[in-house]
Amino acid sequence: MRESELEIYFRKKVKDLGGLAVKFTSPGMAGVPDRLVLIGGCAIFVELKAEGKKLRPIQLYRKQQLEALGQTVQCLDSRDAVDEFIRKVNDAIRAT
Repeated sequence: MRESELEIYFRKKVKDLGGLAVKFTSPGMAGVPDRLVLIGGCAIFVELKAEGKKLRPIQLYRKQQLEALGQTVQCLDSRDAVDEFIRKVNDAIRAT
């Protein structure tokens, strides 16, 4: 599946769960994740990739940098990965 198709699927699944998956850009800071998911009082950074594609070195660096600051960063590369992400987020929302 192409990244653009996965992104459409992802945005719909997040919206169906009651959240927002806003496009995230940071001028002057390369490698930031594609989306910032706002749901259930949480913010989660998400990088979407075509199936089997890996993070570029700058993206891996940003992921590690954000995680060192206590942020959650996910990399998703398939519908199954999106569905698993949605299931975990939904479970977390229900637990609160």
